[in-house]
Amino acid sequence: MIQHSASSSPIFNEVRTESDAREYMLSHCWPSHDRFCPRCGEKKLYTLSGGRYRCAECKYTFQDFSGRWINNGNLSPLSWLKILDLFIREHTVHELATELELSYNAAYKAVTTIRFAIMAHAVDAAQMFGPETGLGVYLKNRKLTGDPKDSRRPPIPVFGIMERNGWVFIDIVSGIAAETVFHFNHSFHLAMHRAGNIVYTNRYRHYDALVFCGDDSLPYEYIRKYEAAVHLEEGSFWAFAGQRLKLFRGVTPQRFPLYLKELEFRFNNAGADQFEMLARYLCDIVPEF
Repeated sequence: MIQHSASSSPIFNEVRTESDAREYMLSHCWPSHDRFCPRCGEKKLYTLSGGRYRCAECKYTFQDFSGRWINNGNLSPLSWLKILDLFIREHTVHELATELELSYNAAYKAVTTIRFAIMAHAVDAAQMFGPETGLGVYLKNRKLTGDPKDSRRPPIPVFGIMERNGWVFIDIVSGIAAETVFHFNHSFHLAMHRAGNIVYTNRYRHYDALVFCGDDSLPYEYIRKYEAAVHLEEGSFWAFAGQRLKLFRGVTPQRFPLYLKELEFRFNNAGADQFEMLARYLCDIVPEF
């Protein structure tokens, strides 16, 4: 069980009102205080009523948070900051919804938005939103959409985990399918382990492990029969991630990359002010991949 720490961000402890929260988020959205069109970048704007602007170039009408991650979910700035605090402290969606008196769906969408924002700031974001994961289809007009209406089997990407000098990097291993990993296990005795539909291996080439989240088409019972023990070094990424991976049961192959990139972010920024970082991420304009 993961222990929830007390809020450690001095910024969150100082922001008490909706007005304070809005000013804080606006400082991340517009650090220079100069507004511009989030669609075309034009700086000549017409000021409208209700805090809206109209671009003189492309005629796009927008408000201060338009086109940014924070614009998903119809939540107030103060609600977003409370969600960020609970997310950083690793509360579940159920706990978050109860604490903030939100519906489960609203809380889940907010947490999903944070995970998308984290992945959008990864060095390999373009690949992560590409066809190998299919996650790019969840973004339309700089907003998150629901699950795409596509009856085809979603891709099951295989990820490689590399830990070096206290940092971890998780990337897509192109050219290797989930079925191929089972072949490596059968033919080359690559040890495999299972937590629900999440499968991970021992060291493979320059990777410390391979990991993927599969669907019901894969032969998980084979892993159960021949599963090998795992040695976790204290302070390693696997010691950090192992318990958390077990909590990811029920995660779909489509969403699994979001959870991996979340773990990468948490591990690499364990000593940083994650609250400040994630507030800035949420206030960035949603990129187009």
